[in-house]
Amino acid sequence: VTVSQLKSKVASIAEFNPMMGHRGCRLGVTYPEIYLMQAKAISSAAIRAKKEGVDVNVEIMIPLVGLEKELAVLREQIVELVEKEIHLYKTEFTYKVGTMIEIPRACLIADKIAKHADFFSFGTNDLTQLTFGYSRDDAEKFIDIYKKKNILESDPFVHLDESGVLELMQLAVQKARETKPTIKLGICGEHGGDEKSILLCSKLGLGYVSCSPYRVIIARIAAAKAAIGDVEASSTK
Repeated sequence: VTVSQLKSKVASIAEFNPMMGHRGCRLGVTYPEIYLMQAKAISSAAIRAKKEGVDVNVEIMIPLVGLEKELAVLREQIVELVEKEIHLYKTEFTYKVGTMIEIPRACLIADKIAKHADFFSFGTNDLTQLTFGYSRDDAEKFIDIYKKKNILESDPFVHLDESGVLELMQLAVQKARETKPTIKLGICGEHGGDEKSILLCSKLGLGYVSCSPYRVIIARIAAAKAAIGDVEASSTK
């Protein structure tokens, strides 16, 4: 491929607003080789680890799903590849395919999406961005002013918004469990390291937290508090 062809290709996929553009599962649909390459790498690593005596439980999470068919198509492709790898190397390993719930539309059709998902992880960074219409990278220019003028009580990118984002999550949990009562549900993103947000998610029935490394201690303490609260609540009934 010539340099001019590469430059032309780069120019053709340039975007004005990448945050809401050609990324996540959209990229996997239009360029399936990208997701298949990643799935093969995960499978190869899992098979190697299994042969070395390591117990492996793989979870492949597809991001930015907003349409049922996006997940259905990508899941089918990924499962087909993983099963081929398992058959080829004659090595079994446990794997699940789920999705990150980070688009408001996904919350509204969570019952349909759950048909094709072994788990949900709420990506609250993007879910907050898309619910408010705020860019997380630029909102700091006005959020402090909003707080001073009592328009916002707190930064929604730090503490989970209870009136909007949490309501969408609650709806998604309810709908998902209508389809799959035992579906695994969790949270990832910066809110996963905020004590108040974790306690709120615990009340929704979310079962796990994924957060950046420096927030792990906060997350563990908050999860422990939530568990203690649940025990105390059940003991008083």
